[in-house]
Formats: sequence, C-alpha cells, structure tokens
Amino acid sequence: MPLSPAFVWGAATAAYQIEGAVDEDGRGESIWDRFVRRPGAIEGGATGAVADDHYHRWRTDLDLVSELGLTAYRFSIAWPRILPEGRGAVNRRGLDFYSRLVDGLLERDVRPFVTLYHWDLPQALEDADGGWRARSTADRFADYAAIVFDALGDRVADWITLNEPYVSAFVGHHQGTHPPGLHDLAAAVAAAHHLLLGHGRAVDAFRASGRPGRIGITLDLQVSAPATDEDGDVEAAVLSDGATNRWFLDPLFRSAYPADIVSLFEANGARVAGVIGPGDLDTIGTSLDFLGLNYYFRRRIRAAAEGFGWRELPANGGAQPNEMGWNVDPSGLTEQLRRIRREYTELPIHVTENGIALRDEPGPDGRVVDDARIAYLEAHVAAIEEAIEAGVDVRGYFVWSLLDNFEWAHGYRPRFGLVHVDYATQRRTPKASAAWYADLVRANGLRG
Repeated sequence: MPLSPAFVWGAATAAYQIEGAVDEDGRGESIWDRFVRRPGAIEGGATGAVADDHYHRWRTDLDLVSELGLTAYRFSIAWPRILPEGRGAVNRRGLDFYSRLVDGLLERDVRPFVTLYHWDLPQALEDADGGWRARSTADRFADYAAIVFDALGDRVADWITLNEPYVSAFVGHHQGTHPPGLHDLAAAVAAAHHLLLGHGRAVDAFRASGRPGRIGITLDLQVSAPATDEDGDVEAAVLSDGATNRWFLDPLFRSAYPADIVSLFEANGARVAGVIGPGDLDTIGTSLDFLGLNYYFRRRIRAAAEGFGWRELPANGGAQPNEMGWNVDPSGLTEQLRRIRREYTELPIHVTENGIALRDEPGPDGRVVDDARIAYLEAHVAAIEEAIEAGVDVRGYFVWSLLDNFEWAHGYRPRFGLVHVDYATQRRTPKASAAWYADLVRANGLRG
C-alpha cells in the first residue's frame, strides 16, 4: 500500500555513535567519553573517539542519504560541542559544524530532524552538580536548547528534545550499564524526573523563541507481554510496562506519574514525591506537536519474587537472528501505535528508530547481503501500514541506522546500518537493505 506523499522516509544517527573527533574544535568531554575508559564497561574496550569519523566525512555521508532518496534525516547535536562545560561560553565552532550539516541536508532536499539530547551529557555537569540527578540540569538543558533554537531555528522545523529518557535514567543510574554507571533506584527516579522537566522547559523555550516548526520527544516503547496467561505473569507484565513505558507516557500526557509504579518505587526506597517541585508536572505535560516512538522488540515477562516483581525472559529463538538477543515481533509496533492513540494522544507519531543488529560483512564480491534486515524492515513497515489503516496518524519512519556505528556498551560488534562501515579504513558500502529501502521510497512516489 503506497503511503501518503506527506509521509517522510528517513534514517537516524546519534552524535557520539558516529562523529568521532571528541577532542577537536573546542568540544568538551561528555559522560560517554569518561565512561568508555572504565575497565570492562564496553565490549572490546571500544570507544567513540573515532567511530565513523562523521565529523570529517559528513559531506559524503549526506551524499549517501541523498543517493538513497531519503526525504528526512534524524541526527543529534552533541551538547558538549556547543557548551563544553555544559553552561557558560558558547563554542561557535561546534555550532558552525551543525549549521553546515543542516545546510548540507537542505541543499540535498532532505528534511532535518534534530535531537537535542541523545545521551551525551557534558561531563562537567556530572562532576559539578550530579548530572541529571540534579534539578539544575533541567535548567541548563533549557538554556542549551535555546542557544540551538536561536542558531538553527531559521532552517530546522522538526525538533526532538530527548531520545529515550528511560535509558538515560534507568539504564544509566539503576542498571549501571550506561553512564554514570550507578545502581541506585532513587538516583534513577530523580534523573527521570529531571529529564522530563528539562524536556518541558526546552519546549517552553521553543515556544518562547517564536520560531516556526514542530517539537516533540522520542520514547522507546517496547511491549511487555506476559510469558503465560497466568495471573502472576499478567500482573508482572503490567508492572514492567508501567516502569518502562507508563512512567514517561503518563506525566507527558496526563501530568501525573502512574500510582502503581509510584508505590512500587517507594517500596524499594525511592521517594518519588521528594523530587517533584511545584508546577513540575504542568511543565512536563506541556503540549507537543508530535511524539517520536522507537520500537525494536517485544519483552517476555514472568513474575518473580525478587526485584520489582518481574523478570524478562531471554529471547525465544524468534524468526530472525539478531546480535542483540532481542525477540523480533513486528506486531508489537502496531500494538504500541494503536495503544498510544487509544490511551494517550491523537498527536502525529513518527517512528524515529526501528532496525535490527546483524553481523554484516562484505562477501567475496564486496557486496553486503543482509536479507534478514530486509525482512525485518519490510515486516515493520507493514505493521505501520496496519496501524494507519486503524486510524493512527503516523507521519514518518526512520531506520536505525544510516551507518554501522558505535553501539554503546556493545561496542562495534552489532551492526544496525543500511551502510556498512569498515572501521579500519572508514570505507562505506551500501548494503542490500539500502537498495531495498531506496526502492521502497521510490515506490511510494516521494522521489523521482
């Protein structure tokens, strides 16, 4: 089914995962620059110091975007490139890089979608204030956002405040596998609230700027499905969904945290009320123009006596192999899209990330044949079509990712890209999936 010509087809990246050049042109240290030096933190001891060297190769990377016929490109801005200390003096060379990037996209007739925060907090704010555990970081984020709106808002119309605040808050502060590497539920709850507060204040700054355009937030919304029909598993899945999905959806669209998860967190030592200031929930619940949704997999949940009352089962050998060990289930994307419209909002939705990690390598002929990725993407596009037919206002789809890149704690082993990157030579090779995706865009009449 051809989608509307207004539907945008894109690919996505994140600054720390592709840019490299971590100590060039006045960029400050980020929490990821510090975290990757922690022994054992990253598979293979990898870092993002070079990554895809996109900082120097951005022109040829944008040529790839154009050659694929994409109508949109989602990228993030590295906060420490703009404000090396997280506040104070602006690094003009950092702003100039992103200004050139935006101009390069517009010259290629590609619509920029800019994410303000994709996990690379300036280390100076972590050291001085405690990072997102500190309320002041929400104010610093709004200040940073206002600087970027002023510099790029004459050319950028589509803005995303935060990418996956669940990961920043809970994976970084409770699970400890992302920076700052803590195992502290109270810290995670505080960080989650201050991330959302920073989001709301950034939206207010955007409205105050008077710039035209649209602003939203991107959440990772995976399905928490009970492993069996037993009451205990069903109840456990509800709690898992609450701690990962409703903990962010409810304050954004209902100006309140879900009562069952407040009780759960407080029973485990995190005093939720202690981090909420007067008017915070109104600020968090300020009106948006769209919602970004990242979807990758379905979680299988069983009841458990330990922890929060549930545990996630390992992948059950789904139909498609992947390097992350995730359960592949396209129907979950349709479920989440319909659920958002039914329970939370009729705002337009962009699927801002969707993809599969494989271990792609060129064959003897130099080609990278990734049929499993093609099957994955095809099935998830069909899931979006099903949601649209059910009345969900989906406006765009972004494959994760344009390029193979630094995959956080997993280093460089998993490859999500439409384009293969030889990290030793930085050679780019479009995979079979890139050709398939370009054909899909052309079939929908979006490029000649």
